[in-house]
Amino acid sequence: MLPALILSSDSHVFEPPDLWTARIDAAFRDRAPRMQRIDGVDQLVVEADQVLSGIGLISNAGARFEAPETISGRGRFEDVPRGGYDPHQHLADMALDGVAGEVLYPSQGLFYFRVADTPLMSAIFRAYNDWLADFCGADRSRLKGIAMINLDEVQDGIKELERAARLGLAGAMITEYPLEHRRYDQPEYEPFWAAAEALDMPLSLHTATRRQGKIRGAGDKTLRDASSRATKAFYPALSMCDMIFSGVFERHPRLTLAIVEFELSWAPHLLSTMDYTYRERHEEAIYRFKDGMRPSDFFHRNVVLSFQEDAIGIRLREVIGVDNMMWGSDYPHSESTFPQSRKILAEILSGVPDDEQAKIVGANTARVYRFDAARLTAR
Repeated sequence: MLPALILSSDSHVFEPPDLWTARIDAAFRDRAPRMQRIDGVDQLVVEADQVLSGIGLISNAGARFEAPETISGRGRFEDVPRGGYDPHQHLADMALDGVAGEVLYPSQGLFYFRVADTPLMSAIFRAYNDWLADFCGADRSRLKGIAMINLDEVQDGIKELERAARLGLAGAMITEYPLEHRRYDQPEYEPFWAAAEALDMPLSLHTATRRQGKIRGAGDKTLRDASSRATKAFYPALSMCDMIFSGVFERHPRLTLAIVEFELSWAPHLLSTMDYTYRERHEEAIYRFKDGMRPSDFFHRNVVLSFQEDAIGIRLREVIGVDNMMWGSDYPHSESTFPQSRKILAEILSGVPDDEQAKIVGANTARVYRFDAARLTAR
């Protein structure tokens, strides 16, 4: 039997078509993201003609169980589950799926880290953060929103992080991989790490949020699209290593980094190679930790991984760390476990001790994002 408390560490809202045109700063209104019907399907468009992506893959919950061959980037807003943009229906869908609380990320917003214009991207993020705070207001004990933060200008990022905390959002998402010359080992980010730690705002690296590069599911299809998806953990792994090897978590021991929607089983080998590099390659691992700490120690103290149904990763939990694993449903996206989350969890957690199951499906998420587990269990 599954634990009483099930929380999703990775679910999504689906932004309504008028979110940015209605809420963005007036100076950016004519450049605001919008949904536009092109050749019979809805596309995300920024500025005059920059088509970012279709909406099918981010709005097609349940299709994988009924007709996986229909999964496509092509979609129309009228087919989006109402729970994506209506918080009361969202809560009803959570009840249907047997989930007591959810951590909420954007859907369309994932792609806006590709916007080249820094002020426009920041304006897009501010408008979204305002809307998300209102969405979570339907039940803040069960809906925990994650703000979008642009770090092109670090001080502006700090201001938006502080504002997000005042809005009641529970954490912040930054690009999974910055521009190459501004990776997360650079000292310019130090004030931001300090601010996130002081505010107790966990930071997230979520899939599909690289600062540059092709968006999966957009543009002409090639064989390399499959290769890109199959190896997508490469970029957040680099970002995490940059933070660990440059001493970010030594200087900020209470900072939490969540790596979201990249599954689990890539981590054990990386933990081994991080420690090997630190031990054997001093000319490369030039930052030396205090108190005999190893890179894997910082992973186990400061990093959590959000996954959906990585049965191999579950078997490797002793290496990864049960305290470092958080389940998520990915509602309402095409790969979501909704509405069969409990069935899938029962299958992949078969044979896992009850106390470990409790951490993986709810307790770790409650700890990181400050859900009141006792209150939710008593409902």
